[in-house]
Amino acid sequence: MGRKRKGRDISGWLVVDKPAGLTSTAVVNKVRWAFDAKKAGHAGTLDPEATGVLAVALGEATKTVPYITDALKAYTFTVRLGQATNTDDAEGEVIAESSDRPSDEAIKDALLPFLGEIQQVPPKFSAVKVDGQRAYKLARDGEEIELAARPLWVEELILVDRPDPDHVVLEMTCGKGGYVRSIARDLGEALGCHAHVKCLRRIWSGPFDAEDGISLETLDDLAKSPELDTYLRPLEEGLADLPELTCTPEGASKLRNGNPGMVLASDVEYGEEAWASYEGKAVAVGQYKSGQLHPNRVFVG
Repeated sequence: MGRKRKGRDISGWLVVDKPAGLTSTAVVNKVRWAFDAKKAGHAGTLDPEATGVLAVALGEATKTVPYITDALKAYTFTVRLGQATNTDDAEGEVIAESSDRPSDEAIKDALLPFLGEIQQVPPKFSAVKVDGQRAYKLARDGEEIELAARPLWVEELILVDRPDPDHVVLEMTCGKGGYVRSIARDLGEALGCHAHVKCLRRIWSGPFDAEDGISLETLDDLAKSPELDTYLRPLEEGLADLPELTCTPEGASKLRNGNPGMVLASDVEYGEEAWASYEGKAVAVGQYKSGQLHPNRVFVG
């Protein structure tokens, strides 16, 4: 029999404004400690030197993590022109240089092919697995690795500032699995001048904004106090991109037991994924079929 995990049965989302210098896992561990929570997880890794939105789910909200992971996200980042690095960011070793500096118009034109459904090769220093091992580990060991291209939806990619000839500030909105470092690297190649990411900030992720995020200093100051709980957001916010259906009392009871339950009429199409609520609280997520929700995730309330 497994050992019972200690901590509180507390559920909800905490939006953290992650500082540079910490891994996403380290932030999740700190949040779990501060809330004395049994269970916690995050929706979308940020590189250690990146800042901004890290959405941390506690308790039952961890069941909604996939919906935030799959949601659109926005980043603002500074690209250093004229240098390529082995990590595609400022932490790496410079491996190529160029004295060419493209004009603003050339940069804007070069951004256009990055829009829509693109194929992107992850950085060699990334958490992608190669034959069961993380790519960054193989890269650190000096092994030559070839990573396969992956699809990425880029909703928007614009130039927002050009502080000097060596730097451009870009803003990107994209789907799941995007590597900003790859965008900078590939942009440098397209412009013929090499490039890497100098700094990166995730400004929003699904329904969560960086400006609403709690700092780690505040998290430390309020750790294990009732006041910290006031920063917790309802788990239902993690379902914002899914249509909501309202349960009947009988339907809610059946859904909580993992069975199909009746929901009130709506414009949700047959087979569409949706979530059901009763008295404002999430009961289950599943597929809508002929007046019932067939659950695949059930929330303990």
